[in-house]
Formats: sequence, structure tokens, C-alpha cells
Amino acid sequence: MAEKKQVPLRLSEKLYADIAAWAEDDFRSINGQIEYLLSECVRQRKKDGKYVSENIDVPPRLDIR
Repeated sequence: MAEKKQVPLRLSEKLYADIAAWAEDDFRSINGQIEYLLSECVRQRKKDGKYVSENIDVPPRLDIR
């Protein structure tokens, strides 16, 4: 397995708490949850071929299974 890159990341306290709760629900570490979410976003972008939804004010619908 290729070595992973380290990326410093600053999050608001609220976003961190939300991701931490989500990670706990999914039995992942916070780092693992962030990596999973980013991977899913990249996969979805490749599937749709778009960076941003046409309706920027509407949250993207992710096909996470």
C-alpha cells in the first residue's frame, strides 16, 4: 500500500463535532471518516463529471452505500 500523505486541516468546532459524531455512528476514526467522505466525493465527481452541482445552494446527493 502506498504511503499516505499528511495534510494539515483546520475545521470549525461545529464541523469537527459533526464529523466526530458521524464517525462514531459509522465506527470509524475521525481521520478515517474524513478520508472516506473525501473519497466518496471524488468518486461521485468522477461519476457525474462535475465539480459543483448545478444548484449550488442545494446540498449534493451522494450515492453512499
